[in-house]
Amino acid sequence: MKPVIEVEHLRKGYASVVAVDDVSFSVADGEIFGLLGPNGAGKTTTVECLQGLRRADGGHLQVLGIDPQSQAGQLRALMGSQLQESALPDRIKVWEALDLFASFSPHSADWPTLMEQWGLSAKRNASFSSLSGGQRQRLFIALALVNRPKVVFLDEMTAGLDPGARRGAWELIRGIRDGGATVVLVTHFMDEAENLCDRLAIVDHGRIAALGTPRDLITEYAGEVRVTFSAGEADLSWLAEIPHVRQVKRRGPVVEVAGDGPMAVLVAGGLVQHGMTPADLRTEQSTLEDVFLKLTGSGMGN
Repeated sequence: MKPVIEVEHLRKGYASVVAVDDVSFSVADGEIFGLLGPNGAGKTTTVECLQGLRRADGGHLQVLGIDPQSQAGQLRALMGSQLQESALPDRIKVWEALDLFASFSPHSADWPTLMEQWGLSAKRNASFSSLSGGQRQRLFIALALVNRPKVVFLDEMTAGLDPGARRGAWELIRGIRDGGATVVLVTHFMDEAENLCDRLAIVDHGRIAALGTPRDLITEYAGEVRVTFSAGEADLSWLAEIPHVRQVKRRGPVVEVAGDGPMAVLVAGGLVQHGMTPADLRTEQSTLEDVFLKLTGSGMGN
């Protein structure tokens, strides 16, 4: 099946700064595809080129079989977009904004339902200027969905939302995907990328550092598993013979076993076989944040 989005050797620069340097990837129909990386890595520039908001310096782009560089007007009727920086007139009311955006599309969604789904019903008659940052963010997402898009671009979708609202937004985004749309998500939240994305690209200095499912990236780049427990003076030399165990350390009564794959299960089984059931046994597995730090060597900015 032909990908919904194709990016081949995309390049974009600003004066002497290369923002996107030979980026290539594709997005399948019905995927939630993530772009994860530090500020200034080229994520937003990439999605802006895909939406026809910026002109690429080189490379080939297609979204739904459309060239966003030369057919941006045609594409906008089929896509939804929530930009990192957006604004509306201060005096426009929530319902007026949704009604206005719905009027642009002959196949618009039921905007009162969208307003309810995104927790804006109580603010129906509120002006844009009176909304909190989180409420404005929810309104922009609802506006991105009002034309029933086939492809949705969400740039820092949950910035400004509290933890409960973020989790609720995740369920709604899964619902968009389950309803048949393809989602491209730009995020700086590791848990968001790990929980939402079917596949993702980690972008650093304008290039793709890694591409794959969150689980595959964790396995390939940061697959270490650690098991810690207290064992007193017991002889644990047998631990080194367990498959997938790479290292055994002791710090007083505390033992730390490092390895990969199913090591944690094998160690736990070995402890039981040796008559040991430590109450403080704890397993730590690598996360997408470990992958990010390994590949980019930096923390994530705000």
